[in-house]
Amino acid sequence: MNHDRYDDAYITGILGTVKTIAMVGASANPSRPSYFAMKYLLGKNFIVIPVNPGLAGQEILGQRVVTDLASIETQVDMVDIFRNSAAALEITRDCIRLKDKLDLKVIWMQLSVRHDQAAREAEAAGLKVVMNRCPKIEYGRLSGEIGWAGVNAGVISSKRPRLAASGFQNHVIGVKR
Repeated sequence: MNHDRYDDAYITGILGTVKTIAMVGASANPSRPSYFAMKYLLGKNFIVIPVNPGLAGQEILGQRVVTDLASIETQVDMVDIFRNSAAALEITRDCIRLKDKLDLKVIWMQLSVRHDQAAREAEAAGLKVVMNRCPKIEYGRLSGEIGWAGVNAGVISSKRPRLAASGFQNHVIGVKR
């Protein structure tokens, strides 16, 4: 797969079917990108499991932090790598090793995180891969919410946005989870 550009349908298909996300490199610091990405995803009814060995046993946004991926005892649809590119290969290999235990389907590498060898290995193991993208930003862009901040989402449509059951101004993307 070409990881320089992703079709909207590919990203929508992932974000529309994923329910549980393990966020490797989650931070308890409210000024860190992983913190507000986690907060946004929780607000969209994703289950987010923070993974950070330095904070294991504590809570981030009410979610219990685990030491590593092997410590997770529930199904995980997607691993969101909030670490640098150098760490991505080792984390990806852990994902591949734990793929069946976790029922893992997707490895997502955050903005500025790209590791082509990791992507090749993950895809060879049957996993979908997204690199150098943020699920928070992509969800906001594809749902139309990012337009509230004056950002051009690159999506032109005359359709009214789908609203979440929780009320207005809470857009959801087109695929049901």
